Amino acid sequence: MQETFKLRKFEMGDLQKVMHINRICLPENYTDYFFIDLYRRFPETFIVAEHDGEIAGYIMCRIELGLSHFGFGGLIKKGHVVSIAVLPEYRRKGIGKALITRAIEGMKLYNAKQCFLEVRITNTPAINLYKKLGFQVTKTIHGYYADGEDAYVMSKKL
Repeated sequence: MQETFKLRKFEMGDLQKVMHINRICLPENYTDYFFIDLYRRFPETFIVAEHDGEIAGYIMCRIELGLSHFGFGGLIKKGHVVSIAVLPEYRRKGIGKALITRAIEGMKLYNAKQCFLEVRITNTPAINLYKKLGFQVTKTIHGYYADGEDAYVMSKKL
């Protein structure tokens, strides 16, 4: 049986639920101001997934100006997946893939030419998902996370 969920843009009334998901799923937590700031600046890339009216996951991104992760010159606009999380009971149902796909569509509206994210080097399920979506490891950042774990930077051309 296929689970059903729907994606929609984040709304201010979602803030507490999204922060709750962030606290449950990730050791990196943010202030309410941080979430609101990203929503106000980049609403097309702040997406929630709903299952039976309950928020099951979210993705929030920002658009940055920087050098290409693929080595060609000049500054470009890049979409940065700041945070993505899906509650454990809703994982492996296609929600993460759908959230990233929708956020990338949003990044293109801001004229981003690449997308990138950081992921723990031990998070094999996430790494495999990102590879399926066309991301590749472009860098390793040693000690990136607060607990000292390394991160891969994974990037994709848009």
